[in-house]
Amino acid sequence: MSNIQTMSLEDIMGERFGRYSKYVIQDRALPDIRDGLKPVQRRILYSMNKDGNTFEKGYRKSAKAVGNIMGNFHPHGDSSIYDAMVRMSQDWKNREILVEMHGNNGSMDGDPPAAMRYTESRLSEISDYLLLDIDKETVPFAWNFDDTEKEPTVLPAAFPNLLVNGATGISAGYATDIPPHNLAEVIDATIYLIDHPNAKLDKLMTFLPGPDFPTGGIVQGKDEIRKAYETGKGRVVVRARTAIESLKGGKQQIVVTELPYEVNKASLVKKIDDIRVANKVAGIAEVRDESDRTGLRIAIELKKDAKADLILNYLFKYSDLQINYNFNMVAIDHSTPRQVGLHRILTSYIQHRQEVILARSRFEKAKAEKRLHIVEGLIRVVSILDEVIALIRQSENKADAKKNLEATYDFTPEQAEAIVTLQLYRLTNTDVQILLAEQAELEETIQTLQAIIGDEGTLFNLMKKELRQVKKTFANPRLSELQDQAQTIEIDSASLIVAEDTYVSVTKAGYIKRTSPRSFSASNLEEMGKREDDHLILLAACQTTQHLFLFTNKGNVIYRPVHELTDIRWKDLGEHLSQSISNFAQDEEIVFAQVVSDFELGTYLVASRSGQIKRLALADLKPWRTYKSKATVYMKLKGADDQVITVAPIGQESILAISHLGYALHFAAEDVPQVGAKAAGVKAMNLKTDDWLVATFPVTSETFYLLTQRGAIKANRIADFPLAGRAGRGLQILKELKKAPHRVFMAGAIAADGAGLLEVLDQAGRAYSVELDQLRLMERTSNGSFIDEQLSEAGLAEAYLKVEVGTDK
Repeated sequence: MSNIQTMSLEDIMGERFGRYSKYVIQDRALPDIRDGLKPVQRRILYSMNKDGNTFEKGYRKSAKAVGNIMGNFHPHGDSSIYDAMVRMSQDWKNREILVEMHGNNGSMDGDPPAAMRYTESRLSEISDYLLLDIDKETVPFAWNFDDTEKEPTVLPAAFPNLLVNGATGISAGYATDIPPHNLAEVIDATIYLIDHPNAKLDKLMTFLPGPDFPTGGIVQGKDEIRKAYETGKGRVVVRARTAIESLKGGKQQIVVTELPYEVNKASLVKKIDDIRVANKVAGIAEVRDESDRTGLRIAIELKKDAKADLILNYLFKYSDLQINYNFNMVAIDHSTPRQVGLHRILTSYIQHRQEVILARSRFEKAKAEKRLHIVEGLIRVVSILDEVIALIRQSENKADAKKNLEATYDFTPEQAEAIVTLQLYRLTNTDVQILLAEQAELEETIQTLQAIIGDEGTLFNLMKKELRQVKKTFANPRLSELQDQAQTIEIDSASLIVAEDTYVSVTKAGYIKRTSPRSFSASNLEEMGKREDDHLILLAACQTTQHLFLFTNKGNVIYRPVHELTDIRWKDLGEHLSQSISNFAQDEEIVFAQVVSDFELGTYLVASRSGQIKRLALADLKPWRTYKSKATVYMKLKGADDQVITVAPIGQESILAISHLGYALHFAAEDVPQVGAKAAGVKAMNLKTDDWLVATFPVTSETFYLLTQRGAIKANRIADFPLAGRAGRGLQILKELKKAPHRVFMAGAIAADGAGLLEVLDQAGRAYSVELDQLRLMERTSNGSFIDEQLSEAGLAEAYLKVEVGTDK
């Protein structure tokens, strides 16, 4: 009876719930700030690694792994372990999966995984880097639940896993929501912080601009991302990636290819279908989930004449095609749950890696010193070999031999042990040399390790080197697109735009106008109002609901909704871009213009005079906040003399690049990376010092034309230029002459039907017209035939293809 205590229920509940809360917070629901893992995840990785269930070996039954984890380290239900293992294998939940799994491991539709007896699993390759050097006394270990084995309290973590894979969890009084990030960006930010411990957040965000969700999507709200990185809390908008496709019969469909993070696809499709059934927004004919093993695809087919933009905006607002993601970055820091920002997370990780590298270096140094001690003893034996052999022969047994060696020659017990167990063949000259080489190597290793232990700068250089190695091995492109501003959904204003037929014209000098069909029909094509030294770049029959993009030779792009263009008579000059665009230079010209119906996933080929080339997604050019008054960059140029020479839509076609000195290179479009709008791209050709790029174009037909500065023109077969690798010199396309050599002035593809009129002006102001379908096919190195002898004498001033429009004009 003496063990009975009288306590109030209030005290008992408070004390017991406090203990329970501490356990849940520290040992279940929240990740450690250093390795980004919850205890169950850490135990899964450690146990599978300990059992040899690693990436370079075959898969094993998941049930076996779960059983070992439960029996040795995690005394909870098998379902909690298996659920955690399955989540670590799902590439739509993790930016870098830590477990590879064969079999059904669930789906984006919320389907449950197959039972653990059916699936097989193993650690992924990147998991090896979380566990690297764990056997070198790098991290503290603690006894498991029954004191039979020890387990790590944190993993060495060779990369910042907390940010890379994020975390989600609910505990007692705390919850955490840390989004996944791009591995390469996280490592770049970490390396910068190592070099600049007091770095400002804005500078870190140049390396790590925002989350990178495994499901892609569009993340909007730079200010909110900054707030979250500063305080640990913030809210961003995550939007699905969508496109509008045309169907037969004038119909359209909205196609969704990327969803916001952790949105259940099946529930989303059902929600959209409920909107269709309830007719909450008119125009949706059918909703289909067309996803397969090649990727996600949801098709929302629209009725004829339905307003796709209006429907899409409605779905953004009233379905999970757009969600708010709430940052709540809580992690266990020094055994305490804390709300942490980006600087604290990275600083804690760097401190952890510093401790790991120090511990590893001390371990390896002690091991090397121990071995060096033995090697020095063995080397010394060689010089007194006969005496040592005689002494050992005279000894009674092994113990006596060791004792005699220590007493006679002052060997240490460790050296004496190595000597008496030495095999005779190890005493050959070859093995002596090997011992000497090993001694030198060990001394160098010890010196290096001592430098790491004794000098913080050396340690940090090693840390950066190891991080760069992880980046080199596992870096992959960003999946989520970041946008500075969260777009406000204006359903009513979008629906107010009246779809009207119109004509849009753009000239090289930068004059644009919208003309009514009536004014256009009342005039001839040649009566267009323009300067005499100017010519048409674009003439398009379109609708006011469409959008106009204008690309300049200075690498700037200008955006205009067609309905915002001023309606001007066909015979009038039009509005010059400098009237509205503040950064339109006096010598800036339009090189390409296109009217698009929506910001679908189109891709452009972009090339510059200096020889840079890239592919650019139309999605990267969605309207920016100040589009009415400022152009934005679509290609970074190499210098003041550089300029864009080509902007052209491209699909799967190959590319032909032609230089001024007459070299042509044919290469695949896949060789040209798709990069951001502000990137310079990659090298198209290996140009000579005095050479530059004149033309690049997608190969859409079997022939192309080439015009020289002396007024010679010819047609060539594409087949004469076999596919080669990008950045080569290419094949000669002109015959080099000692006197007055020909140089490439202009080149381009000849349409499959041969149609096209080339207008050529010489230095004397004379004009010539060349029908492309009249050109004669010539040998690859031919210099062509002269358009006119006068043109040959005067030299070319300008040449351009005459713009056509789909009309009887």
